[in-house]
Amino acid sequence: MTTIRVAFASDDRVRVNQHFGAAEGFVIHDVGPDKTALVAVGEFVAAAMDGNEDKLAAKIDFLAGCAAVFVMAIGASAIKQLVAADIQPVRVAPAEGCGDRIDAILADIQAGMRAGGVPWIDKALAAQKSPERFARMAEEAWEE
Repeated sequence: MTTIRVAFASDDRVRVNQHFGAAEGFVIHDVGPDKTALVAVGEFVAAAMDGNEDKLAAKIDFLAGCAAVFVMAIGASAIKQLVAADIQPVRVAPAEGCGDRIDAILADIQAGMRAGGVPWIDKALAAQKSPERFARMAEEAWEE
């Protein structure tokens, strides 16, 4: 079963409610088309939104292997660093109802995995298939 790993900037594990740079917590889930699993929780000391980029490295390291991170807000430098680490930042605006609820976002990701057409999800799924294809080609004993 194919899964993708996603993270959420959250201090309560229920809602996306943190700015990336000042986030005190992240939750990481593995998401498949029909199942999700909480795989990690990271906690960080409170940090001011002061433009100090040194505080971002530990967070980006913690998110290694994630296809995306959902945040309430994020600065340009953090976006640049996440994209360089092949992690898609996704800004979540609280909406009426459950727009920032992690369980609702997980359900949306699952729907996107089943239906396709969501660029960052399609990219993450395609990246998982590529290594298998190259391994099969290597086993075919190509000769010049």
